[in-house]
Amino acid sequence: MRFYKNYFKDRLLFIRSKNTTAVLTISFIKWVVLGAIVGIFTGTAGAAFLKSLELVTNLRVENSWLLFFLPIGGAFVSFIYSKYGKNSSKGNNLILENINNSGGTVPMRMAPLVFLGTVITHLFGGSAGREGTGVQIGSTIAEGVGRIFKLDKYDSRIILMCGISSGFASVFGTPLAGTVFGLEVATLGIMSYEALIPCFTAAIAGDLVSAAWGIHHTHYKILQIPEITILSVMKVVIAAIIFGLVSKLFSELTHKLKELFTEAFPNAILKSFVGGILVIILVYIVGSRDYLGLSIPLISDSFNDKVNPIAFLVKLIFTSLTLGTGFQGGEVTPLFVIGSTLGNTLSSILHMSPSFLAALGLIGVFTGATNTPLASLLLGVEMFGSKGVEFMFMTCIISYVFSGHTGIYISQRIGRSKSKIIKVPQNASLSYFRNKLDKNNKQEDDEEQDIHLA
Repeated sequence: MRFYKNYFKDRLLFIRSKNTTAVLTISFIKWVVLGAIVGIFTGTAGAAFLKSLELVTNLRVENSWLLFFLPIGGAFVSFIYSKYGKNSSKGNNLILENINNSGGTVPMRMAPLVFLGTVITHLFGGSAGREGTGVQIGSTIAEGVGRIFKLDKYDSRIILMCGISSGFASVFGTPLAGTVFGLEVATLGIMSYEALIPCFTAAIAGDLVSAAWGIHHTHYKILQIPEITILSVMKVVIAAIIFGLVSKLFSELTHKLKELFTEAFPNAILKSFVGGILVIILVYIVGSRDYLGLSIPLISDSFNDKVNPIAFLVKLIFTSLTLGTGFQGGEVTPLFVIGSTLGNTLSSILHMSPSFLAALGLIGVFTGATNTPLASLLLGVEMFGSKGVEFMFMTCIISYVFSGHTGIYISQRIGRSKSKIIKVPQNASLSYFRNKLDKNNKQEDDEEQDIHLA
């Protein structure tokens, strides 16, 4: 047995040294097969998840009294996570840490836990998304495939990216954006091209399989695209800056609420229970249930009609409060809602087509919050078509810059600083800037207290 093992090992080394084309062909076949396996299973799981979300959303809309069980639902999910979740509660950040550090594992319990947790959040009216769940399900499946085929640390990193790509593509029906999202999201400013073929295969397979299960995705139409003039460019630049700043506001508020509620309520069960009560109170303060769940109708309204001028801010607060108090779910669909409604609001100020700025807002706020400008550009092309792609590109890159070193994923590694003026330690993540900001704020508070005592 040892003879055959050494023989094949020697033959493989010989092939590698003599014929790079053969090696690349073998690698290509290997990753197409592995990517397809991940995509097929993720697409199936993603379809089941989306069908479940549709079912519970319809139940909540038809039975308004379900909202009053939101505190109990949140407490139950937090109980399950505290008892069985272990590090699964870190969600997408755990996946990014494993990609960047090429170590650790994604626990198999993550998929069923986040599936259940997100469904319960939406059943009772929490304001959350679905991307985080799709990515975590895809990454858990990818982790399992990696274990079965006994992949090494380097290949395990790549297959986790496949899970992200397939999960994103199956949930949103955007395989190109899903491909690049998996390559781009782990490290800010750096693309992992070595995973291009497996991520593309996984994304295509995930999208095709979810479609085969009867999943249909809503795409939107831009009714009027302006000519490229100095005036239209200046208006889009202004809008893109605002999109970046609002995405920063969303990220920072969500992280801050997580910190504040965790400090105020060390018991995660109590924290989510209180969070559920606050969401209910907020519903009655606002006087509308439009901001619960995914809030997809608000996106449609942004493209076809006028929306409440502060709808973007209300949705932002609802989602930050929901996620900040420990409820499960993603951030991306709420970001789409925030961006499209913000764009609709800006259309009246900038005198541009509401559907045009709603589209730019959707991808712009998403860009700033995820730090994935190229994936966001492709998302725009897949959702709205290629007309006006120059404006989409401008929006993505400007929003990316003005969101700063913030984002919804604090475990994103900063591969390249957004400006040479801003110095970043090697291998630092977005959490570095949050910790630095908290330290500076604490130091300022201590100094003010010393002055007051003096």
